[in-house]
Amino acid sequence: MSLSKIVAGTMNWGLWDKKLSTPEMAQLIHVCVENQITTFDHADIYGGYTTEAEFGRAFAQSHIGREKIQLISKCGIKNPGGARDIALKHYDYSKDYIVWSVEQSLKNLQTDYLDVLLLHRPSPLMIPEEIAVAVTKLKTEGKIKSFGLSNFTPSQTDLIRKFTQVDYNQIQFSATHFAPMVDGSLDHMQTHNIRPMAWNPLGTIFREDTEQTRRLKKLLADLVQKYGVGSDLILLAWILQHPAGVIPVAGTVNVARIQYLKKLDDIKLDLEDWFAIWTESMGKKVP
Repeated sequence: MSLSKIVAGTMNWGLWDKKLSTPEMAQLIHVCVENQITTFDHADIYGGYTTEAEFGRAFAQSHIGREKIQLISKCGIKNPGGARDIALKHYDYSKDYIVWSVEQSLKNLQTDYLDVLLLHRPSPLMIPEEIAVAVTKLKTEGKIKSFGLSNFTPSQTDLIRKFTQVDYNQIQFSATHFAPMVDGSLDHMQTHNIRPMAWNPLGTIFREDTEQTRRLKKLLADLVQKYGVGSDLILLAWILQHPAGVIPVAGTVNVARIQYLKKLDDIKLDLEDWFAIWTESMGKKVP
């Protein structure tokens, strides 16, 4: 199974930020698919446990065939303050809860299966054998096609891998947060055929004013002139050039920006430019 080159992140589509109406969300799904973004990233907690259902209604209204898209969802975090009666934020990776969570996501998304199920964050109390039983049951019943993790370290990943196949790991990775590139995380995924996804792929460039972001912005101003595209595309191209095959999760709901992402097909950074971005992020020469 293949996901689209860029994944549409839905975290901010609903109650947590943009509060899109059903017609607006349906139109946005169309815009994504028309621009080769066919994979949609969810988590049960988004919008206080409401965004999946909103997306499901919008997708039904869009009349796009289920075979045209891929759906990712995550489970395991139990968040207070949402549509469920939870007093304290914690994690639950019991077999029954994983299965129940997936069944709720399927109901809310109005689909029979998830293309990818991810465990949202590692728990110190997770029992890998029990997780494996849940994953096997869900795969056997056709409710998930593949399984992965989110924010798991290499050792935590190996703990799960001992009992069930891991196909994906969604991690924080960007030009300003390059730790996975040097701490062994991406190496580990390449070694074990685990496909990385990157949340917050633009990092802090457009959100923080620090010495790091100022250095990068100065460099990006020159690269924008050289490549003839915006700095956001250059930052995404930097991620895409890593041999681990990282898939960025883009959270934009701006139609023009979604259309603009197609230009990534035409961008390949020169080797020195790729290293220049890393150098300015570190604030020193490469080791």
